[in-house]
Amino acid sequence: MSGRSVLPYFWILLFFSVVACNRQETPKPRGYYRISFPPKNYVSLNRPLPYNFLIPIYAVVTPDIYNLAEKEWITIEVPANNAQIHISYKKINGDLSRLIEESRGMVYDHVQKASAINQQIFVNREKKIYGTLYTLKGNAASQMQFYLTDSVKNFLRGALYIKEIPNYDSLRPVISFLSVDVIKMIETAEWRENHGR
Repeated sequence: MSGRSVLPYFWILLFFSVVACNRQETPKPRGYYRISFPPKNYVSLNRPLPYNFLIPIYAVVTPDIYNLAEKEWITIEVPANNAQIHISYKKINGDLSRLIEESRGMVYDHVQKASAINQQIFVNREKKIYGTLYTLKGNAASQMQFYLTDSVKNFLRGALYIKEIPNYDSLRPVISFLSVDVIKMIETAEWRENHGR
């Protein structure tokens, strides 16, 4: 083989080598595990408590283990998503504004990690339910908090926690799934004057 017949092969090989070396890989977006969710179905909380609402069938209700003295405080656990909704209840003794401000303060304790805090007002005059839902964006420990009151006797507070390292991007599907349940609780809430005491 003469040097002249090898020359075209050399240039072709050089061309493909240069093209291959200059080819840049497109960075792939960070992936997260696919999460499957059960269908939405609800049942009544139906406990001897001064309040009631619908909860998802995949939830488990337990006493609040951190406040066992408070018999009307509960934890609604969603084991499949490692999530909890902490519910606390207080009778209003002329201190409604203090209870609202305490609840609001607990939301804004997360302001360091939250990139945004949105508020949504809920009013159901027929059931005497008035309240505010706070939705927190970003890597806050609690993604949703709310309070409900009849402005006279009852004050209920709830907070959603997912027991994972706060990473809003990876937890967003779970937060979206559970936010529907929190809103369902708020929309179906009612006061029970005779609750088995």
